[in-house]
Amino acid sequence: MNIPEKYQIKETIIQDTYLVNGELKKWTGQTSEVYSTISSTSTYQKTLLGTIPTLGETEALEALNSAVAAYDKGQGLWPTMKVVDRIACMEKFVEQMKTKREEVVKLLMWEIGKNLADSEKEFDRTVEYIYDTIEDYTQMDRDSAKFEKHDGVNAHIRRGPLGVVLCLGPYNYPLNETFALLIPAIIMGNTTIFKPAKFGVLLLSPLLEAFQNSFPKGVVNIIYGRGRTVASPIMKDGRVDVLALIGNSKSANALQSVHPKSNRLRMVLGLEAKNPAIVLKDADLDLAISECIAGTTSFNGQRCTALKVLYVHSAIIEEFNKRFSEKVDALKFGNPWEEGAKLTPLPEPDKPAYIQELIDDALEKGAKIINTKGGETTENYIFPAVLYPVSKDMRVYKEEQFGPVIPVISFSDIEQPLDDMAESNYGQQVSLFGKDIKTLAPLIDTLVNLVCRVNLNSSCQRGPDVYPFTGRKDSAVATLSVHDALRSFSIRTFVASKDNEYNNAILTELLQSRASNFVSTDYIL
Repeated sequence: MNIPEKYQIKETIIQDTYLVNGELKKWTGQTSEVYSTISSTSTYQKTLLGTIPTLGETEALEALNSAVAAYDKGQGLWPTMKVVDRIACMEKFVEQMKTKREEVVKLLMWEIGKNLADSEKEFDRTVEYIYDTIEDYTQMDRDSAKFEKHDGVNAHIRRGPLGVVLCLGPYNYPLNETFALLIPAIIMGNTTIFKPAKFGVLLLSPLLEAFQNSFPKGVVNIIYGRGRTVASPIMKDGRVDVLALIGNSKSANALQSVHPKSNRLRMVLGLEAKNPAIVLKDADLDLAISECIAGTTSFNGQRCTALKVLYVHSAIIEEFNKRFSEKVDALKFGNPWEEGAKLTPLPEPDKPAYIQELIDDALEKGAKIINTKGGETTENYIFPAVLYPVSKDMRVYKEEQFGPVIPVISFSDIEQPLDDMAESNYGQQVSLFGKDIKTLAPLIDTLVNLVCRVNLNSSCQRGPDVYPFTGRKDSAVATLSVHDALRSFSIRTFVASKDNEYNNAILTELLQSRASNFVSTDYIL
């Protein structure tokens, strides 16, 4: 197989350390092998990329103890540190992170099959996210560098950390979405325990030293292992204050349920979705088809923001299906570094079989595969099948497929997709295609109450990261944007004193002496 030299796997990565209490601890116990479904040989076989520690409950609780000690009942170095000093630590980290771009991008391609352009974009976007977070946090501090007075009470209001955060990232954006949780949690003064996802785990190896030498000990703890083995004991212990998870609602519910004080637990969750497209009869078909291709097939549909069901008006369904199917069949399948590869190997070895189950179930219940290549299977891929007509009794209608299969539903009454969305367990986003404002206006007014983002004549997406990213029902808890994430991982807290000579003299001395890191009107330039 002809793999460009710069992308070849020349040696396996033996990740034999984990980060706890500021120390990269050597692991000599059981390990797990990390394979890529991409073959590097002429006859197909999975590629061994490396090994990671298989940690257990003892190591998990060791990491928790480290985070708890670093927070130290709110007295720790990190939660009490000056904002400007926390920012300096984060700047040190991101500068070191930037030197690892080539290694991380290469591992993104091999571990999860993300194409070269999207892998580079994920890295660059994450770096940009960190800088934007630093800037927003700086502005937050500037806005707080003052006292307010109401009804004879002076108040100095800031945002303070919540405590210990358990952070669990997803495999589809193992760098970007993980850091969209981890970075704001850290910079707000919390201490963290982070477990990478099952896939996209080795790509964090190049960053372990940067975490170790950029933050005080115990602020960032990175462990490996199965969620049940390491995350569950941490939650059962009860000392975690925040569960930050991007993944599945079942996992979130399971972890929340074992926490002994769930009323105390702050949840920051990005969960599954079943985002629909609604293509009205007056839609620009070229535009709608192009955006629906991007929405359904980017990263093989393995995105919570992917379009997972297409509602197309009956007046244009035949034309839409014909042209859409042709466009899907024209997409190039290849390895991530191949030029023009839009479809790439699936990281989960059992995903093709699961997608085939959805296809078989739909075919049994009356759907047809309407594109020529739909369902063609190789060792590490199944070509996107466009299924039509799809009905509510089919699994592909009910389940979040998270892979290459595209259900299409015809409608003549707009109440049908609206009712389906209202009944759905999910409520993240929708794509709405049309141009008649008399039709669009009431639709938009309804849709904003069913989902949290209405994409007009464009596919669903997360970015730009300054915009709110959240969902209703089973799709999310809390909001993740640069601005909102800082607030999701913190709480408003303040010092108040009655406006009298005695108190004012103390406040003046506090400010002039700069003895307190919290009570400060210093303005960060």
